Amino acid sequence: MNGKALTAEFIGTFALIFIGAGAGVISGSLVAVAFAHGFVVLGFAYAFGPISGTHINPAVTIGLLVGGQIDFAKAAGYIVVQLLGGIAGAAVLNFVLGSHAGTLGATVPADGVSIAQTFVLEVILTFFLVNAIYFTAVSGKAGDFAPIAIGMTLVFCILMGGPLTGASLNPARTLGPALFSSAPNALPTVWIYFLACPLGGVLAALFYGALKDK
Repeated sequence: MNGKALTAEFIGTFALIFIGAGAGVISGSLVAVAFAHGFVVLGFAYAFGPISGTHINPAVTIGLLVGGQIDFAKAAGYIVVQLLGGIAGAAVLNFVLGSHAGTLGATVPADGVSIAQTFVLEVILTFFLVNAIYFTAVSGKAGDFAPIAIGMTLVFCILMGGPLTGASLNPARTLGPALFSSAPNALPTVWIYFLACPLGGVLAALFYGALKDK
């Protein structure tokens, strides 16, 4: 197992939760939250892409595993450190914000949004994200511009889905804040994101396999 790659995945996921969730708590602005997440992905893709691929998301890793882009042992290691990075990022954010932490940017279904609606939306949005990864980074067609396309895909997904489900697209993004959040439905709804997001990644992998140039 590549320790450098695991370290990169841990730090990248830590940053995604610390900055992304933190932007939500501090600013309360959907636009700020969307661009905070997108810029973290963009920045770390350029910084750590050559080291680990900058998945920083178990749904991305599972999608790439299904598409044969990563082996099982490496994927398992990535997922473990991603989840730990998400928890660590949320823990430090909770400490730094103290009494201002509140819900800690937890991704939860909004009032009036059902479990089924949350599930379907998270599948679709995660599909868009992993689809962008496959058709830009994996295919190699976007070259050095792939991180921009991927980061901006995350931005537009959060702009649309944020008010409805929190637009997690990432089990690590959901789990970390849920463990420290004051939102009563944060932990009870974690399972939705742990199922829906990886499913979106799997569907994107299968879609790429069907459409890619042979």
